Amino acid sequence: MIKKFITLYMVTAVLLFITGCDNNSETTTSNAGEEISNSSETENKSLTLLFSFASKTIDPHQDWMGVRAGIAETLVKIDENLQIQPWLAESWEQMNEKTWTFKIRDGVTFHDGTPVDGEAVKASFERVLEVNDAIASNLKIESIEANGQDITFVTTDEYPAFLSELVHTNTSVIKTDVENISEQPIATGPFQVVDFTAEAEINLARYEEYWDGAANLEEVTIKFNSDGNVRALALQSGEADIAYHLPPETLAPVESSENLRVESVSSLRVHFILYNAANPALQDVKVRKALDLLVNRPVAVSEIMNGHATAANGPYNPDFAFASEEEPVSYNSEQAANLLKEAGYEKNADGKLEKAGEVLELTLATYQGRPELPLMAQYFQAEAASLGIGVNIVTVENIDTYLWEQQEEWDLATYSVLTAPRGDGGYFLNVAYLPDGSLNPGQINIPELNEVTEKLNVTADRTERIELQKQAVKIIQKEVPQSFILHPHIIVGVNERVKNWSPGSEEYYLITHTMDVE
Repeated sequence: MIKKFITLYMVTAVLLFITGCDNNSETTTSNAGEEISNSSETENKSLTLLFSFASKTIDPHQDWMGVRAGIAETLVKIDENLQIQPWLAESWEQMNEKTWTFKIRDGVTFHDGTPVDGEAVKASFERVLEVNDAIASNLKIESIEANGQDITFVTTDEYPAFLSELVHTNTSVIKTDVENISEQPIATGPFQVVDFTAEAEINLARYEEYWDGAANLEEVTIKFNSDGNVRALALQSGEADIAYHLPPETLAPVESSENLRVESVSSLRVHFILYNAANPALQDVKVRKALDLLVNRPVAVSEIMNGHATAANGPYNPDFAFASEEEPVSYNSEQAANLLKEAGYEKNADGKLEKAGEVLELTLATYQGRPELPLMAQYFQAEAASLGIGVNIVTVENIDTYLWEQQEEWDLATYSVLTAPRGDGGYFLNVAYLPDGSLNPGQINIPELNEVTEKLNVTADRTERIELQKQAVKIIQKEVPQSFILHPHIIVGVNERVKNWSPGSEEYYLITHTMDVE
């Protein structure tokens, strides 16, 4: 059954691609030809990366693309082992429970040549605290003081996770007295912005005075397209050197090509179905558990992801010490039907489940930026229908905007989140479950879980933090505010001309100064 969904989806995507070619082929061909011509004349080292999620702004305080594109940098970063390393800050010290002091590297300049000192970093943080409520909530900064190359932060409470929160891309250090930060940010990275067309592309040029040595590449173009089949075709045709988030069903021609390769990296994210707690039916844990039993995780891994994933038993990748040790929930439609009956649902004359005269019909939102999610939505729709539950699928362009701005119009959503992007699970517990969490459009509010999270936020001991996170996972498994499906691999198609590069599991550093082409 699921293979029919995949086939149907691919046919639809191809038809859309053909339509897109009819509408845009002249422009695309012209631009591609111009790029090839310029490259051959100047012999510049250039690279084109195709990404699935379009940026409306490249303000590093509002969008992740600032760091991803090599435009901006944070005080600290994480390495391939998820360990925190110096970046713009060469060192740091925790002075007491609430006070942290960082020493900014000498010799770092913004793209306009202005030196970066403590005052510049302070101004940047003051701006992000003003324009990004989610970051302000996560950082919990009470005061900032600059002194030469030193900058000191005082947090409102004891906050052991403060250092790891500074890895977040939106804490990038940027020049603040700039007129058009949303389109032309000035920061410290190896590449500076030449021009930006919202939701279309970014053109970058090497910053020759980059503090860690000029980049190997001279020019980089990042283009956006939400259709995974289009991204795969662009890679095969040579229009892109790197194509992110390829659908598993498009990999065969890439893998068989002598000039291309597939990078499949275990990720720190999870695909799941989010339940909207505002829906009265979904407030019953028996209903949520019944729906959870309709998720066939092994099938999703093998047939939708072609093996490029791991079945999920909770929010965290099983490799983490704080992840659940239980096996993933097994598909069981019979048990699901029994739970729904216990919840008071019976089939009516039309074969639909209803309770007190109310038919159980749900709206499920999904999006194509991660092409496997619509397939999972269709599979879930079919399983629900077999029990008499109507599921109407709505495909949206921007899932976050839709979920937040139209909270009364959806009941379920396929979603994907980095749950431990800095190697610690506290981030996800704060943003996804606390009532004011920046990733809680489903209005989840579980007092027992909130209490554990608040305790975690003031706990520094690593062993104690692991135990608290395990407690949190057990509560999540008991209450089922989401149905965790799988941990996807990051699937990237790469032209063999690209050297010194591979995708990172953190999904932060796409363009680097060390990557090269031949």
